[in-house]
Amino acid sequence: MLTSDFARDGYAATEPLFDAGRMADLAAAVADLHVAMAGTRNLLPLPWCASLASQLRKHPEIARHVDESLLAVQCTYFEKSPERNWLVTLHQDLSIPVSERVEHPALAGWSVKEDGVFVQPPSAVLDEIVAVRLHLDDCGANDGPLRVVPGSHRHGRLSSDEAAKLRDRRGEVSCTVDAGAALIMRPLLLHSSSKAHGNSRRRVLHFVFAPAALPYGLRWRTAV
Repeated sequence: MLTSDFARDGYAATEPLFDAGRMADLAAAVADLHVAMAGTRNLLPLPWCASLASQLRKHPEIARHVDESLLAVQCTYFEKSPERNWLVTLHQDLSIPVSERVEHPALAGWSVKEDGVFVQPPSAVLDEIVAVRLHLDDCGANDGPLRVVPGSHRHGRLSSDEAAKLRDRRGEVSCTVDAGAALIMRPLLLHSSSKAHGNSRRRVLHFVFAPAALPYGLRWRTAV
């Protein structure tokens, strides 16, 4: 298992959280999803997904890093496989899902994805958010794992040049994770991933947990 200090490094991995039966149920649930290319980001309204979010938040391994006051505001399903293989360049997760557009000078990067409204809020908002990536399959070195730059979340929003220089200075860690385990991370943590190699699958449920209230008149589109 990965060893790190969450506050210092911005990421941490858990031991497997659920037994084989529960993981089989989740695999069956995602098998019914309509997925275009990399995945889909609208799972949280589904009853099984909202129930899983509650289970994750209450699990002792997750509760160490996700305060009980935080709500699940998004769940995205990602799948890498021989049929769906893709890479992600070095970046930070800057956008959040909201119910509608609000005009405010602190808000930028408005977009619409899968019929949902997204915005890029100030770093102070992103600093309160924690992502939990539950792995449905073993994710080894050849399965396109995330590569993260430890501690980069403490540098605020970074330009592409700043991000590349910080990665060169601090180096990267490959986040291999066992099936049933979770990778917990801060949105501002610099991360990337390569294409998978071979015939394996890397299926991930990526949950976003955040405070119930947002500034600037914003509202979450979904919160459970």
